Amino acid sequence: MSNAHLWVSAFRGIVGEAHIIQDPERLKEYAVDGLAPKAVVSPGSREEIAELLVCANTEKLAVVPRGNGTKMAAGGIPGRLDVVLSMLRIDRIVEHDIPNLSLSVEAGITLADVQKKLVGTGKGSFLPLDPPYTERATVGGVIATNSSGPRRYLYNSARDLLLGVKAVLPTGEIVAFGGKTVKNVSGYDMTKLMIGSWGTLGVITEITTKLLPLPEASATLLASFAELAKAGSFSRKVLHSVLLPSAMELMDERAAGQFGEKTKYLVAFSLEGVEEAVERQAGEIGEMAKKEGAAQTKVLRGEEERAFWIRVRDFALVSAASVVLKSSFVISRQTEILGNYETWAQAAGVDCAFVGHAGNGIIRSYMPDCGAAKTAPAVELIEKFTAEAAKHGGNLVVEAAPREIKEKLNVWGWPRSDEVVMRRLKEKMDPNGVLNPGRFVGGI
Repeated sequence: MSNAHLWVSAFRGIVGEAHIIQDPERLKEYAVDGLAPKAVVSPGSREEIAELLVCANTEKLAVVPRGNGTKMAAGGIPGRLDVVLSMLRIDRIVEHDIPNLSLSVEAGITLADVQKKLVGTGKGSFLPLDPPYTERATVGGVIATNSSGPRRYLYNSARDLLLGVKAVLPTGEIVAFGGKTVKNVSGYDMTKLMIGSWGTLGVITEITTKLLPLPEASATLLASFAELAKAGSFSRKVLHSVLLPSAMELMDERAAGQFGEKTKYLVAFSLEGVEEAVERQAGEIGEMAKKEGAAQTKVLRGEEERAFWIRVRDFALVSAASVVLKSSFVISRQTEILGNYETWAQAAGVDCAFVGHAGNGIIRSYMPDCGAAKTAPAVELIEKFTAEAAKHGGNLVVEAAPREIKEKLNVWGWPRSDEVVMRRLKEKMDPNGVLNPGRFVGGI
């Protein structure tokens, strides 16, 4: 009997016959950058995860944790892949503390299911995260990748919301970091260390997070501009004013067209809070837009507003040949960098759409068709975008791309000063390289 048959048999004894996949055709669905696993295993508890990882350590297997797969196009090409660890059976709401606005949930539940539960309980609350693919993204995947969306402008990211994390380390040790009460600790803040670690340091099984009451009212103001300079100037004035939108997006003509807006540049503001404040801010921002030369303004409410932000949030409908990039930089350079990106993309003959978090110093670039014929110009363009972001205090991450493009560049951008620390932590916590080998920063 081969080693593979031995460890698969051991896994089957842990999770049961019904919760392991070995059919070659089904395994193709779980491939990462064209590399298919030898098995997909679905544990039903953190104790089963611990047993599986102990076995994986003994056999020196490569294990990739997975929710619904919405982030699997990101990251480096795996060094190896033996087992996909599906988290979808670990999906309970553990505790909902309504008076204290906190929530503990298991990692396999989708963010959409969490939000539906919160809206219908008591006076209603919400977890202020709106990453791409919220309908399918699992909480564990969102936290492991530190994924965020337009409302990051007001509510920040998972790093600012989480109170605690429970996880299983690569050695099989079950651990808990943080909790409902925030305390000062010495050494590494392990809760924050797990956020955005891409499942390389441990398998997140449960999170405890802050919640917020549902806003009383909301509205969205759209302002159209013929010139990027005017759109950028307007965005900066709102940014430096006393007004406080929950999201502020600046997008180019190609992106705006996807939302049915015929304009060179579109600036969108999400406004939330008490009704009087929402109406006042909509009026003030609308007046500011007109003074800055907006060709048109309009306000969205109700279902029209909700549908607009879902389209913005899920703009990157990734196909096998598409590329999604996330650039970060100092906020003051937003307009300059967007203008350069547009010019360079046009010169390279690469179709691009740009959506920027104007208040966070982030631009997402979308290249819908980068098949084999476009590989060379796309790689050159990505390297140019990366250098520009790094020049202005940031970096660029490739969030999705065909394998042939990933093979020709560093998907995590320019080398970071913290790579040495991350590598040492990985070697200490996962000496056998069991979890997600090769997919994180620096090929960790």
